[in-house]
Amino acid sequence: MRARTLLPATLAAALLTVTGCGSDGGSASAGEAGASTAAEASSPAASNGSGSGAEGAKVPEALNFTATTVDGKPFDAKTLAGKPTVLWFWAPWCPTCKGQAAETAKVATGNAGKVNVVGVAGLDKNAAMRDFVADTGTGSFPHLSDENGEVWKRFEVTQQSHYVILDKTGKTLYEGVLPGGKGLAEKVAGLTG
Repeated sequence: MRARTLLPATLAAALLTVTGCGSDGGSASAGEAGASTAAEASSPAASNGSGSGAEGAKVPEALNFTATTVDGKPFDAKTLAGKPTVLWFWAPWCPTCKGQAAETAKVATGNAGKVNVVGVAGLDKNAAMRDFVADTGTGSFPHLSDENGEVWKRFEVTQQSHYVILDKTGKTLYEGVLPGGKGLAEKVAGLTG
């Protein structure tokens, strides 16, 4: 039991050591950052990826995982297949993340039905994650409670306030920090034509 309580704290300490909240981690395309990772293939949630997701689309390995939302509901990422997807990695105590909330919610609302937007909360307890969603008005799209950092590890995210943008085939097109969410709408517009 003690190992369970130490894992989130250890992950948080390691991530804070690598980068701080809101540091400009730069912008890199998938090719530059090695977005298709061995971590994805070795994830316990990964399988052969031959299933189908939304609208019968083939499920890419990147979306072959399950999680739980901050509301306690089961979440199957396979349902995201076939549409571009924005994964927004945030932490409840991060002021930079709070600064991105309004723009991320605006993009989610403006692209409903065309683009999936999913928040991936980590580095804290679920109660703080729920409070963040309520306080920032971002409840219009799902938020995963990733207390153990499994989804963060899958996408090799090492800092909060980080976006990973996938095309409809699951290929990572962008990953990095977008201060205040600036540039997110333009990146998403490029995916929807």
